[in-house]
Amino acid sequence: MANYHIGVITPEQFIAEHSFAYIIKGEMHLYDGSNSHVLRSGGYALFRKNRLIRFKKEKENGELEKVFVFFDEPFLKRFQQKHATHLTGFASTETLIRIPEHELIPNFVRSLMPYYNHGVIKEPFADVKREELLLILLQAMPKLAGLFFDYGIPEKMNIEEFMNHNFKFNVSVNRFAYLTGRSLSAFKRDFRQIFHDTPSRWLMQRRLEEAYFLLDKMHRKPTDIYLELGFETLPHFSYSFKKRYGIPPTEVGKIPPKPSTTSATSPSIR
Repeated sequence: MANYHIGVITPEQFIAEHSFAYIIKGEMHLYDGSNSHVLRSGGYALFRKNRLIRFKKEKENGELEKVFVFFDEPFLKRFQQKHATHLTGFASTETLIRIPEHELIPNFVRSLMPYYNHGVIKEPFADVKREELLLILLQAMPKLAGLFFDYGIPEKMNIEEFMNHNFKFNVSVNRFAYLTGRSLSAFKRDFRQIFHDTPSRWLMQRRLEEAYFLLDKMHRKPTDIYLELGFETLPHFSYSFKKRYGIPPTEVGKIPPKPSTTSATSPSIR
């Protein structure tokens, strides 16, 4: 698997900066909490920053090759100072933004290959190539200026609605706080008022309840669900599940779980 990038890749299921992705070989399946998307060989798209997203990669003839380019805020501000840019409103609220076909984009990706050293382009070439790509994207879709050069932060939102919708994503409590427009201390305070629990305990319980439902009622396999429920490894999921229910996830449906000691104030999934 070849993974080429300009910028920093985070292990969290979170888009920290506006990001461009191009699939050279293989497929990438994406889920943003509301919609599913597929990028196939030769496909490309832009991902909006401050959004949650889950990736599933599939090889093509045993190969997977992709390029990621990240546009951080300091770079965008330098670009804006250098280039006269006409700002327009960007109406779409989608996480994944499809870019119109443009002949310069595949040519740009090919031009990157000689610069890569172990999958990373070093300075000073990294900023030069990012600038080139951004010029191409703005030519292909001028209204993207309203997205790239909007430096606002997430607005305060309803914690209960947001968490019940996004609890499956593997991101830190700090990140959840930021995405709901709060400091960490304010997030924890508001969270306890609503859920009567800490964010970490609530997240673990919510994910495990969903796991039990998927295993018992939907007949899913542990290996198929642990990543989509926010667990980084199968052993961590199995350990947490057995600690919560008294049986390993592979035994669901075979042995009744021990009675739950969950507080009556905790919400149930189904």
